[in-house]
Parts: sequence; structure tokens; C-alpha cells
Amino acid sequence: MKFILISSYIVRALIAFACGIAMAVAADTASPDGKTCYLFTYFTGNGEDGLHLAWSHDGYKWEKLNEGRSYLQPQVGESKLMRDPCVARGPDGIFRLVWTTSWNGKTIGYASSPDMIHWSEERAIPVMANEPGALNCWAPEVVYDAAKQDYVLYWSTTIKGRFSETLGTADHEYNHRFYVTTTKDFTNFTPTHLLYDPDFVCIDATFLRAGNQLYLVFKDETLKPVRKNLRMAAAASYEGPFTDLSPAFTGHWVEGPTALRVGEDYMVYFDCYREGHYGAVRSRDLKTWEDVTARLSFVKGARHGTIIEVPSETIAHLLAAHSQ
Repeated sequence: MKFILISSYIVRALIAFACGIAMAVAADTASPDGKTCYLFTYFTGNGEDGLHLAWSHDGYKWEKLNEGRSYLQPQVGESKLMRDPCVARGPDGIFRLVWTTSWNGKTIGYASSPDMIHWSEERAIPVMANEPGALNCWAPEVVYDAAKQDYVLYWSTTIKGRFSETLGTADHEYNHRFYVTTTKDFTNFTPTHLLYDPDFVCIDATFLRAGNQLYLVFKDETLKPVRKNLRMAAAASYEGPFTDLSPAFTGHWVEGPTALRVGEDYMVYFDCYREGHYGAVRSRDLKTWEDVTARLSFVKGARHGTIIEVPSETIAHLLAAHSQ
């Protein structure tokens, strides 16, 4: 028992030290205690075995947690999958997780945790229950809106009969746009409504804050002609409106963006799904982008996930839990 306690203490001290050094360079992204690390939620395969985690102290070198084993097995939804897991930490310190439960269905998965280890009962939130023509709910994300003191949930859906002008420009019968709902308690939700229509098929949205400006980063899903790349639009709030749509800033055949600031750089990570690895670009002005994929050391087999900043204590706790 004494050996375990000492080992846990050493792990915590080393992680705090490593994160402290990294964030001395990137102090403006630090949490109030001055020590921040990065946590990556992802899935593998088709999402059958659930939630996987990795961590980094610099945003470039990533290490798997729990020896690559799943933290949470999917239990809800038509297909009981856990694809595209996205987590946000609220002001109460609770982690809120949402995910794609099925290739076809009208729900998104939800669970919460105080520590990313112990999870609440999973629920399927019927976000598109009132849309008879809805085919799916893909890549949901959740973010806390401090201005309105509520959580914003957004995702992409194809609804039959909508946006006929772009029908046939993407894969199969899919013709996605972004939809949104908000909640304060994950029990009561505002009516689902259209979040953004950029006039083309779009999936995999995520928000990036740069100073006082929000941006929606997302995938142009157009297949005819082939785009399958990432673009962004300025956002007045988490519910829009959206302006200043950018040209593509990645190559073709990428998806699942997640974005944050690392030091002086804005980083956008993405799943190079045809090549079987992760990639990233970085920028300081959100106009000129540098591909830094060659500098990344990512977990093999990781698929579309989300990266967030967390206090170093969160990573230390996760590491200590698996060292005992």
C-alpha cells in the first residue's frame, strides 16, 4: 500500500512538472492554476468498444491512457456505437460527453463524469424526434456557452426533401446541414433548429475561439466535384449567425476537425481517414496555414475525436488510477 501511494504521488508530481514547463511557453492558454495539459477523446474501428483517451503536454506528442483500453462501452442507440466522442467540461467541473450512436438514427448519446473514469448511466437524446424525414445524427459536439449559461449541442443531419439544390453532390442520399439545441440540465432541451447552411453539404463542425471572435470549423462534404476538406466561418455566437466563409485550408479527404490554441498557434487537428492517421495545420492569423502533420506523434488507430485543455491534475488522476 505504501508503494502505491508513493507511486501515485510521483506520477502526479511528474505530470504537473511537465505540464508546467509546457505552459510556461503558452501561459495565455493556462488554467487558473497555471498548469494545463491536453486531453483527446477518440474512437477506434467502427466505434464498437467505446471511449478512448490520450493526453499531451505540448499538443504534438500524444500518449494513450489506460493502455489503449476503452473507458466507456456504448449502451444506447440503434447500433450501440460510440463514434465521434466529444467532451466539454462545465463550470461545475463535470465532463459532458456526446457521441454518434448509429449510422442511421435520430438520437445522440450522452453521459457525464466527474473524472473521466466513473460515468453516469448513458442516455440517448432524441434530438431529431420531431423530424420524420431525418436520416441520421452525425458527429455531435457540446460546448458550454458562458454568456447564456447553458450547453449548446450541435451536429449534422440529412432531412429528406431539404436543400434540394445540393442533392446528389455528396455520398449516396446524404445532404447534411448543421442543427442545434441547447440545455441547462440535459433533461430539458430547446426545440431543434437549423444552425448553419453554407449552401453546400457539410458535416463535422467544431468551434474555435480566437480572442473575442468565434469560428465554426467544419468539413465541406462535397463529393461532386471532390472537396472533402476543411473550411471555417466567423460566428457571432455559438448559435450564429455565420459570416466570412473561408476557402479550404486543408487537402482533400480529411474530416473530424478539432481546434484549439497551443502557445502562439491556433491548431486544427483532423482525421486523415483514407490514409489511416491524424494530421494537423497551424496558423497565427487563421489565414496562412502550415501543415505540421510530420511533427505529430499520435495514437495509432485513433479516429475522429475532440481535444480539450484540462488541468494537469486531471491527467495525473487518470495516470495514477491505472498505475495502481
